[in-house]
Formats: sequence, structure tokens, C-alpha cells
Amino acid sequence: THIILLFDLTLTLGLSSPRWQQLASRQLSVSATLCSPEAPPARADATFRVTMVPGDGVGPELMTAVKEVFKAGDVPVEFEEFHLSEVQNMASEEKLDQVLTSMKTNKVAMKGKIHTPMEFKGELASYEMRLRRKLDLFANVVHVNSLPGYSTRHNNLDLVIIREQTEGEYSSLEHESVTGVIECLKIITREKSRRIAKFAFDYATKKGRNKVTAVHKANIMKLADGLFLQSCAEIAQLYPKIQYENIIIDNCCMQLVQNPYQFDVLVMPNLYGNIIDNLAAGLVGGAGVVPGESYSAEYAVFETGARHPFAQAVGRNIANPTAMLLSASNMLRHLNLEYHSNMVSDAVKRVIKQGKVRTRDLGGYSTTSDFVRAVVENLRHRPAN
Repeated sequence: THIILLFDLTLTLGLSSPRWQQLASRQLSVSATLCSPEAPPARADATFRVTMVPGDGVGPELMTAVKEVFKAGDVPVEFEEFHLSEVQNMASEEKLDQVLTSMKTNKVAMKGKIHTPMEFKGELASYEMRLRRKLDLFANVVHVNSLPGYSTRHNNLDLVIIREQTEGEYSSLEHESVTGVIECLKIITREKSRRIAKFAFDYATKKGRNKVTAVHKANIMKLADGLFLQSCAEIAQLYPKIQYENIIIDNCCMQLVQNPYQFDVLVMPNLYGNIIDNLAAGLVGGAGVVPGESYSAEYAVFETGARHPFAQAVGRNIANPTAMLLSASNMLRHLNLEYHSNMVSDAVKRVIKQGKVRTRDLGGYSTTSDFVRAVVENLRHRPAN
């Protein structure tokens, strides 16, 4: 049964294509060498091409940090970079098509936050949403994990937020029925609700987690959220070894602030996930420290967990690159570059734990450049395992 479930998750994450099967078989011998505590650096027999979309705000600065760390660590990844931005007049159908073509070819991408203007200019769906829909990036995963060495109100947190992100309130279906009256449609479908629920239970199975909690507002939105809740309950019956419960979104927010330890894996529709991602990130240090990733059946996009462009920090060299570097580490693990993934994440976490270099969001005075230099220094003087 476990083999079938893990195979299911492999299909869900898009690792069943011929290319990924080739990667998996090629890296098998490398993974075996890592079992030894004195394992030498894994050497990939090829360079991986990854699409990079820096986005807006401090996104380009964070991507520069990633490239510097990858260069220092001799990481076998080559970035194919595209600048797509609505607020910097660098967005067009042509640019969007270029990004999509690259992502479909490379299968893996790193992306900063593409800022969405609030003004209506004739198109309701933002470029961010259009990217998700065209690639069917239905599952967003944010692992909220306390960083050793940085104390917050709640320490030793370890919970996962899984969000459906192709429908719900972000369906871009709005119209003015009569002057001064706007109708906004929320779309919930059985197919996509069951798909994200199955993804959450498969994830919990693969990662050895014990409980999945569905977050909803079915007491008010009886049909829409009711369908989502019913779908989660149906899928839960297929996973008897995993505890299942549900909670109303407003109570979930309060419980996360008061006692977040009661949660393990949370699964929810689009808008609730967007809110909970940011709330939970605040529990462990803010938008600058939590990594995130989005999956379709074929593609994987790695980004910060709390998507905040931090526009007021542009050019000031004060942004915290932790979240983007940890996202980059997760991307390397997705590519089966386990050694390089651990190398990057270990270096970042050592800098945090040592506490000598802290950006302003974590109460320090260090710059982005200071942090990157400290990470690079840790890469060069990596202690033996």
C-alpha cells in the first residue's frame, strides 16, 4: 500500500515523465554514496537548466543572492532568466509566452513575486494567476519551520500549509451587474477539491505526518465550501492511518496564534491559504524566512512562502534572502541534487543559528550582502558530517 501511495505522489508531483525517470535512475548511485557520513560531494553528470523569473520588489536582489551562493557552491544549475513585471512595463503576451515555453521545457523554475496592480486596466486575471493556470500549478506547499537560533513566541514549530491555487475566490470572474454593485464569483469544483485533498494526504503519507486538517467556511458558504469539505472527507476515508479533522477558517487563525502545535498538515482553498501562509510565516519570523513551492502534474515552481514584494526595500540592501535560499535548496532536492541541497540549507541555517549576521526583519542591522557573504563563508568552511 505504501508503495502505491508513494507512486501516486510521484505522479502528482510530475515525476513520472520520461525525463524524470531518467533523472531518477541516473542519480541513484549518487544518492547511495550519501548514505556514508563521509560522502564526497555529489557530482552531477550534467547541468540542470532552470527557468528564473525574478519578479518585482526585492525579487531581483534575492535571485542575485541565489546565483552568488550557487556559484560559490559550484551548484550544477544554469538559470534561464526572464523579466516579467506588470508594474515595470515588462509584461506582454509575448513575454508570458516566452516564460511559459521555458518552464514547459525545463519543468522547474524559481520565481519572485510578480506584483499585481490594484487598478483595473481591462484584464482581471493577473500575470501571476495566468502563469498558474496555464501550467496548472494547482498545489502550493509552504513548510513553516522554526529556525534554530531565532526565538519567537512559539518555537519548534513544524507545520505544512497546502493550498489549492487555481480556483476559489481568485477565479477572476467579476462584473458590475448594476451601477455600484459588483458580483464576484467564487468557483469550487469537486474535481479540483478532491485533487488537492489527495495531494495533501499523499504528501502526509510520504513525509510521515500524522494528521490532515481541512480549513473551510462551510457554515456560511454551504454549497461552495461544503463541496470542498465533502471532497476532503471522501478522500480521507482512503487514508485510514492518517487522522483527519476540519476547522473553520476564523477559528483556525485564532488557534494558529494561540496553539499552532496542534496542527500538522493543513489543506484549504485559495484565499484561505493565501491568508494562512502569511499568518503562519509571521509565527516563525516573517515573509523573509519561509520557503514555498507550487506543483502541477508536470512542473515545479519554487518561490517564497509568504509572497510579499517588499517594494519599500528595493535598492536598500536590507531584504532577507533566507526564504529564497531555502526555496532554492528545496529546488535542488527536487532535482535529486541532495548533497548541494543540504549544503545550501545547512549554510543558511548555520548563519541564523550563529546569530552574528541578522537582517533588520530579524532584529539585526546586517545587509543582504552581509548575509550572503556569511552563507558563502559557511559553504567554504562546511564542517564534516
